[in-house]
Amino acid sequence: MKKVLLHICCGVCAFACIKHLKEEGYCVEGFFYNPNIFPENEYSKRENAAKDVCDINSVKFNSGLYEPLKWDSICSAYANEPEGGMRCDLCYKIRLEESFRKTIELGCDLFTTTLSVSPHKKSKIINEIGSAIAASHFMPADFKKNDGFKKTMEFAKAHNVYRQNYCGCSYSLRQNLKGNKQK
Repeated sequence: MKKVLLHICCGVCAFACIKHLKEEGYCVEGFFYNPNIFPENEYSKRENAAKDVCDINSVKFNSGLYEPLKWDSICSAYANEPEGGMRCDLCYKIRLEESFRKTIELGCDLFTTTLSVSPHKKSKIINEIGSAIAASHFMPADFKKNDGFKKTMEFAKAHNVYRQNYCGCSYSLRQNLKGNKQK
């Protein structure tokens, strides 16, 4: 049975992805690496939720370092980009590069990410970045297909998993707060 390292962006997004991969016959191992998340207490909430989801699904959980300064040094030049712009592409790349490194370290066969379950994320771009990093190890996916997002939301609600209201970085938080003030 092939072992897949699943990069987990948050607990909510992990449910349907884990279920799908297990149904496909893979042994799944979770990896939470998200240096983009701001502030640190939000990071802790998401990390704990991801761990809980892995526990619920009997999946081994791994956590990377929290490296917001590394993330900011790479992405801050794109602070004013809208959600889904160049900043997000760089953010995907940072997280997928570290996921590949962890894949090799743990002796996993493949890696993929929960990022593609979100209707706000472009699976095509995520898959292109992952394939460019390590085509022989990256498993392209679009977990939002076949109601993946709807299913993951239902699982999360049924298990009372923490759900955030912005993507994660300080810039997306600022854009979210601006958007809420305008409503």
